[in-house]
Amino acid sequence: MTSTAISGFLSDLGRVAYVRSELSRELGAIAHTLTQAETSSDSASGKLNFDSDIEDLTRTSQNLRQGVFRLLVLGDMKRGKSTLLNALVGENLLPSDVNPCTALLTLLRYGPEKRVTVHFKGDRPPESLDFATFKQRYTIDPDEAKQLEQRHQAAFPDVDYAVVEYPLPLLEKGIEIVDSPGLNDTELRNQLSLGYINHCHAILFVLRASQPLTLDERRYLDTYIKDRGLTVFFLINGWDEVRRGLVDPDSAEELRAAEEKLRTVFRVNLEEYCRVDGQLVYNQRVFEVSALQALRQRLQDGNAALSGTGLPEFMAELNAFLTQERAIAEFRQARTLARQVQQRVNEALNRRIPMLDQGVDELKQRIASVEPDFQKLTEIRDQLQGIIHQLGDRTATQLADDFRSYVLGLEDTFEQDFLRYQPDISFWDFLSQGKRDTFNAEFKRAFERYITEKLVDWERRAEREVETAFSELAELARTYGTSYAQVTHLMTQKLTGQSRSAADSATGAASPSWANWAMGFFSLATGNVAGVALAAVGFDWKNIFVNWVAVIGISSFLYIFTGALLGPVGIALTSLGVGALQADQARKEFVKATRKEFAKTLPTVAAEQREQVYQAVKECFTRYEQEIIRRLNEDIQAREAELSNLLKQKESRQIDSAAEAKRLESLKSEVNAHAQRVESIYGSVFS
Repeated sequence: MTSTAISGFLSDLGRVAYVRSELSRELGAIAHTLTQAETSSDSASGKLNFDSDIEDLTRTSQNLRQGVFRLLVLGDMKRGKSTLLNALVGENLLPSDVNPCTALLTLLRYGPEKRVTVHFKGDRPPESLDFATFKQRYTIDPDEAKQLEQRHQAAFPDVDYAVVEYPLPLLEKGIEIVDSPGLNDTELRNQLSLGYINHCHAILFVLRASQPLTLDERRYLDTYIKDRGLTVFFLINGWDEVRRGLVDPDSAEELRAAEEKLRTVFRVNLEEYCRVDGQLVYNQRVFEVSALQALRQRLQDGNAALSGTGLPEFMAELNAFLTQERAIAEFRQARTLARQVQQRVNEALNRRIPMLDQGVDELKQRIASVEPDFQKLTEIRDQLQGIIHQLGDRTATQLADDFRSYVLGLEDTFEQDFLRYQPDISFWDFLSQGKRDTFNAEFKRAFERYITEKLVDWERRAEREVETAFSELAELARTYGTSYAQVTHLMTQKLTGQSRSAADSATGAASPSWANWAMGFFSLATGNVAGVALAAVGFDWKNIFVNWVAVIGISSFLYIFTGALLGPVGIALTSLGVGALQADQARKEFVKATRKEFAKTLPTVAAEQREQVYQAVKECFTRYEQEIIRRLNEDIQAREAELSNLLKQKESRQIDSAAEAKRLESLKSEVNAHAQRVESIYGSVFS
């Protein structure tokens, strides 16, 4: 990308928006066709019960129509996040000298008019503001924001988030940007929970060339980003400022040496976060950018080449990721659903049409012949439900016990683990009465960070176990779906008197819709059943898990900080006679005293929170079980109702078999035509 960086990105985004719209229209058309057919069937041969298919088609059509690519911008304060965003959108939209985004979570999305809506916590209604008022009211100096963070105080405690709407081409093409507050360990579980991060398509992590990966940035990456399968682009901002720190700013050799040294430092620090399926993708994920230069160029000329700013290279990779990887995954989901429904409709109509010529007595006999088969379907349902329930209970029990052991084991490693969290403030400040409160606050914050990261470390381990369990369930759904399909194929033969070809009975093509859902719309052809695929079809167990585990929190670990100063720890320290010790030894003794008090709380916490963990894990499986069984029940009931409806119609009126067969064949042709149109649209993507 050169001078076409912006226009090329917008062009591809426009193409994605068009394809989304076309696929949405075709899925909506299938839903409308089936709805009309069901209405007509009431006065013909009876409803075929496509309600579940209509529901899935309508939901997916709406999701496509409303679809956006959501980018989450992360980074500490003074990294130039807002300048970068302004450069991306091509307008000085967000203030960059003093940054309200360090204080408010801000969603930047398309709107026909410039508008800011501030959403509050509690029952207070949202407030609409003009840009000038918003900047004036909710802007604070970054240094003040940092001080508030250190004191555990929010700049605007009553505000939940702000939505900025703006008529910009980038936003109109389906980009939504989430600008987060500066990295803050105490706020992460509320404002930047993993559940929220997982709903974003990509993370833009902004660093500063002059501050290669601070301790807080590394802690954040290790705790919340690493090994979670999230797509992260690292933007090293202020690269043009490297020259300013040189002894001779005009020396090309000195500049080249300084840049190479910086590149080595960043590569050493960031490589571990740039692996996808074991492959290193550093060059596709890390970019040296100069946001301020890019913004100046775009303000002067909206079609500026942005050469030398690093933005064209970054936008090329972002473009490839969003408009190819992410978009094609969405489109594949739509195609898979269309195929599923087409198969379901064809099967139902191929079953119904041969039965139109059957008399009432013959139809009753054939329906009676499949009663044992309905019982087999019920048995398959009950067996699968029992396995899901057992696996969920077993996994929940294992993880609850693991959590209990993990918490009790914190005592054994506390002194070693806590070294990296100890406050920067001088230990001897504790001995100064005037600074004890400051020391206490710093130490408590360090302890909270230690506990938070320990809990998230366990969460990550637990997620892997749950992921494995859901992968197992997906395979079980495949197996039971095959057995279920074999029974339904036999039922069709009995009902119609026609044999089914081997091709028709192929398990892949004939897998029932409930099993396809349980496998993530037949895995959406991605192979990632338990993660991306299941979330794509409306079951996000990670979000359920995170929301439940967030209840545990760190408050139950903070007993040692009750009372004046450091409570029991402070008392224990007083008895050590630290005035006669060297600072390093005094610190060690202090940590030992903390460990002693900490250890007293662990058995209680482990016992109390074990049940919370059990319920958190169990809830994931319970909701999965409920959804599968609901869909399975609906399928069985629909098959029963389909036969009952036909029999009832035959008993109550004379059906014109030829006319009804023609209507049903027309329905089949119409659904097949729309499904073929979906295939055509999908096949033409970026061709």
